[in-house]
Amino acid sequence: MHFTLKTNSLRFEDLEDFIKYYNADDINARTETERFRSFSYDELIQRDKVNLDIFWLKDESLEDSENLPEPDVIAAEIVENLEVALEQFGSIYQELGREE
Repeated sequence: MHFTLKTNSLRFEDLEDFIKYYNADDINARTETERFRSFSYDELIQRDKVNLDIFWLKDESLEDSENLPEPDVIAAEIVENLEVALEQFGSIYQELGREE
């Protein structure tokens, strides 16, 4: 599944199966499925491009200010993200039975 903030937002319903099978209250009662299961080290190491490091989470391009987008691009992205967030909060507010 591919989720994006604008076109395919992650909803609670998308996580229900994971919550059900993860069983945070009793880890001994966890149930594996084809979609949610553990993998042994040997299974992981056999995969193409296996890498257990999470260094890739760090965006090194942001460390060098010369590589940053122009300020107007950054500002436009911030405005766009805030507008989307405001729209989502408006939807939540309406779902709670109130009008804008």
